[in-house]
Amino acid sequence: MVTASQLRACMAIKFEHQDYKVVAAEYHPGQGKMGGVAHVRLRNLGTGTFWEHSFRAELKLETLPVEKQELEFLYADSDRCVFMNPETYDQTEVALELAGPQVSLLEPGMHLSVEFVEGRPVSVLFPLVLEVKIADTAPASHQQADSAYKPAQLGNGVEVMVPQFVKAGDVIRLDLETMKYMDRAKTRNA
Repeated sequence: MVTASQLRACMAIKFEHQDYKVVAAEYHPGQGKMGGVAHVRLRNLGTGTFWEHSFRAELKLETLPVEKQELEFLYADSDRCVFMNPETYDQTEVALELAGPQVSLLEPGMHLSVEFVEGRPVSVLFPLVLEVKIADTAPASHQQADSAYKPAQLGNGVEVMVPQFVKAGDVIRLDLETMKYMDRAKTRNA
């Protein structure tokens, strides 16, 4: 049990016989006789819908344990992604909407953390930065300034904007939150 003022993102709670994952939580302390309030954005683990609610700071809520497993991505089809535990070879199906908007960046063999609540997958955790290979891009245009960006396509069809000097075959670091180019990946000497 925790009080509403202790809620943090990534926690899972049970409220009114429903299971929720905390997406965002903000605590506002009260002044004088006014008690504090926790403003929380929750995702219902049964329906997938989002709900924003304000709880009294002292309200006690039941927490649910969140377990993380490092799994390997195998493939995706129309409505689900399939991951495998590399130690036990057990396969886990995860709904595409639980993987989030970065689902298009999944590639076979990729290792990601998957969160489970009461044995069922509830979310896929992507790294903040991902190294991706440029499959196709236009040659550098010398008519524009060096700081100008051009479109480039990744192997999975996702299009990103990159600086003029980036060419097909280069590996870049991509900020997954903004989907923007950060820099070229460091090459490893073999």
